[in-house]
Amino acid sequence: MYHVGDVVTVNDTMQTSYQYSIQVQMGQNFTPGFNPHFTPKEMLGLGVFEGKYCNDCQNEFPSEWFTKAKISDSSDPSVNYFGVKSRQSLNIWKEKGWIIGPDPRGWFQWYCRYFMGRRLAEVDQKQTTRWRSFRRHAAQVKANCDQGDWTCRPRQRQALLQWSYDPFI
Repeated sequence: MYHVGDVVTVNDTMQTSYQYSIQVQMGQNFTPGFNPHFTPKEMLGLGVFEGKYCNDCQNEFPSEWFTKAKISDSSDPSVNYFGVKSRQSLNIWKEKGWIIGPDPRGWFQWYCRYFMGRRLAEVDQKQTTRWRSFRRHAAQVKANCDQGDWTCRPRQRQALLQWSYDPFI
């Protein structure tokens, strides 16, 4: 869909005429120490964000990301892989200062754009640092759940999936 040097123009309900350039090949040249377990396509196919995350911005991303995506017209926790609600509202994210840079939908939007090849040094550094700090949730699941018991801590496992960590630990 996009190649290095292409300019992506975003026009959706949250951004109008925002542009960014593709600087590296899709899925390549990640910051050292940033090793997401899933691609955005895999995450959308497994079931994340109650099916509502990318409904109005699909044109920005490769269409194949959405061929098996679990999408819903309204927030539906049953669409999530673990069948539970595991996110806070965008308003809370804004109140907490977790919306960083030009990505009004938060971390996953940043990850999708980063995966596609956009690079913004300061924003990327903050977001990869936030991603690394999320691994504490994986440690809590490991410490409190028997291996293979996917019913243990489903909200935390769903959150791990939504941050591209392996929830099947």
